[in-house]
Amino acid sequence: MDNPLHHASFLSARVTRRHAMLAGTATGAAVVSESMSCVAAPSALGVDAGAARLPSFEPGSRLVFIGDSITDMKWGRDESDRNHYLGHSYVFLLAARLGVDMPEAALAFFNRGISGNRLADLRRRWDRDAVEMKPDLLSVLVGVNDVHGNLDDLDVGQWETDFRQALDGSRKANPELRLVLIDPFVLASGPLKPPEEYRRWRSQTNRLGDVVARLAKECDAAHVAMQEVFDQAARAVSPEHWIWDGIHPLPPGHELITRTWLETVAKRWPRG
Repeated sequence: MDNPLHHASFLSARVTRRHAMLAGTATGAAVVSESMSCVAAPSALGVDAGAARLPSFEPGSRLVFIGDSITDMKWGRDESDRNHYLGHSYVFLLAARLGVDMPEAALAFFNRGISGNRLADLRRRWDRDAVEMKPDLLSVLVGVNDVHGNLDDLDVGQWETDFRQALDGSRKANPELRLVLIDPFVLASGPLKPPEEYRRWRSQTNRLGDVVARLAKECDAAHVAMQEVFDQAARAVSPEHWIWDGIHPLPPGHELITRTWLETVAKRWPRG
């Protein structure tokens, strides 16, 4: 079954039906109908609420996620501590979702986000954390810290060159490597809420997003267009619902990344 929420929907409907049968009333039947309609309701954000399709993976595939604090989210550096080794970002949510919906794949997840990192920091540890980890899939989210402190003099050309060289190193080490590139993103909330401040941040973030889109095309990577998705989400509710300080997602924001990542990767590498 391709819908990752199918089991949850089935269980919800099953429990509600049982309550209706016990009640033995028209009211109970109405509850069943209402519950099932809620389960089937489409997302108002344009992201498939059930991520109806799942990606294809070879059994035992290694998925490595590298980036900054948005990926990090206090993952446990002691990986023998199985309670905390993935942190509580979208990486954790992806491991949970795919672990339930694709248990036969026996996927291995590795979080290599480090808070505060810029692209230059990733480059310094790229061999250790993005090559020697021998990933079958490498997912990269970086850029917002490069914008921070460089709002007026960000060298986007050099950033693109450095990013391309890092990706080329990984592709040379593993020509079969699957790459997932996630756009950096910001929203007008917290310190970034003043219009002029947000304009400055957004302008530079957009420039880096253009680079990510270009590199994704060059590298035949899956491109997760998160700025576009967060923009739509902010219009549907409010920026503060998703990102509390303009930069760092709240739990709904991480779930939005998770769903968008799954939808994008499933389109790029669908199950047969």
